[in-house]
Amino acid sequence: MMNHNYFVYILTNKNKTVVYTGVTNDLEIRLRQHKENKENKFAFTKKYNCYYLVYFERFEYIEYAIEREKEIKGWTRDKKNALIELKNENWDFLNDLIAEE
Repeated sequence: MMNHNYFVYILTNKNKTVVYTGVTNDLEIRLRQHKENKENKFAFTKKYNCYYLVYFERFEYIEYAIEREKEIKGWTRDKKNALIELKNENWDFLNDLIAEE
């Protein structure tokens, strides 16, 4: 049986003042889409230059990824910050890490 990869991810801007939570099946392509925004699909991330990856989780099933995305989106900013800092204490930008995998 084939393994599927779905990701819930959190992006921020250069100054780490804004966060955006999303879901995708291809994190590398989605990061590029946010940055390039050729189809003007990502109005929020474009407005705030929010394309630096600071957190992600992998799921095998899209239903679980969507459920988790909705859960995180409903959280306060403080709770989102705490989640990010569990795995990425310094809010390092992880974009290059994803491109290498």
